[in-house]
Amino acid sequence: MNEQLLLDNIRGVLVRLEETIIFALIERAQFLANPIAYEANRFGQVTAGESLAGYLLHETEKIHARIRRYTSPDEHPFFSDLPAPILPPLRYDENPVLPHRINVNVALRNCYEREIIPFICRAGDDAQYGSTAVCDVACLQALSRRIHYGMFVAESKFREAPEDFTVPIRKRDEAALLALITDAAVEATVLRRVEGKVRTYCQELTGTVEQSRVDPRRLAEVYRRWIIPMTKAVEVEYLLQHPTA
Repeated sequence: MNEQLLLDNIRGVLVRLEETIIFALIERAQFLANPIAYEANRFGQVTAGESLAGYLLHETEKIHARIRRYTSPDEHPFFSDLPAPILPPLRYDENPVLPHRINVNVALRNCYEREIIPFICRAGDDAQYGSTAVCDVACLQALSRRIHYGMFVAESKFREAPEDFTVPIRKRDEAALLALITDAAVEATVLRRVEGKVRTYCQELTGTVEQSRVDPRRLAEVYRRWIIPMTKAVEVEYLLQHPTA
């Protein structure tokens, strides 16, 4: 099996991404919800019809696209009108993920702005819109990479036991595929690990967890309610497009 598809290696990537996501969410939670940052046209024509958070995300992706970030198989942009890279293309001959049409970033952004932000941030407006938008870009990019990495997970599981997946794929049985990819014990381990990391970091930062603005259980709940389900949805969608079955 391609080394990138060994589950131990994939879990290593996902564990490292936990650090990025946890720290990004903790930084965002330092500010109030600031709903103005997500209102389209709130800051005039300069944002071209976007919200402030969307404008900064779009401009950031334009820069990143020029240095070929989105040619990598584990990166997926939120916007489709990005410039071509100024760097010569790279070949990804070892990319184990098969050609696909999957990008759930529209749903992810909606979920992040409408559900995750009110869940992790205190309600209100502290006028820190620029800092809010900067944190949002970091959060969204990290969440996108983690969730779309589900395709590597799905391909790995498929190659380990293709005979288990063939019939559900041909029947387009999403429930059966979801059952095949779900490992409750692994998910429980992830939730415990995330909560433990947040608790340790907050205690080191403030002296006690109670003094922190971040509830470790809430960040673990972000994984349980949104990150894990969206990752599994990507896995199922990828398998439904699998041409090998």
